[in-house]
Amino acid sequence: MKDLAEVRLNGRELGVVWTAPWRVAIPSGVLKEKGNEMEIAVVNLWNNRVLGDSKLPAAQRVTLSNANGGGLALLPSGLLGPVRFMAEGQQ
Repeated sequence: MKDLAEVRLNGRELGVVWTAPWRVAIPSGVLKEKGNEMEIAVVNLWNNRVLGDSKLPAAQRVTLSNANGGGLALLPSGLLGPVRFMAEGQQ
């Protein structure tokens, strides 16, 4: 995961992760027998937002910056690999 994410389970906020080991605790009573819904909201890197905006018409930009992209590449961001759900103690 790169770089920051908010985690929710069944509508309950479980916390924000930004460093290894990238884990959140699930309080008692939040996990259901079945039909659980996990939500992971990943925050994009500011560099990517500014570079992305520089490629849009001025009226569609979210940020104000003097950056023009200059041929720079976007940095890896988001869920970059498989996501695993594990009980504490599992490897």
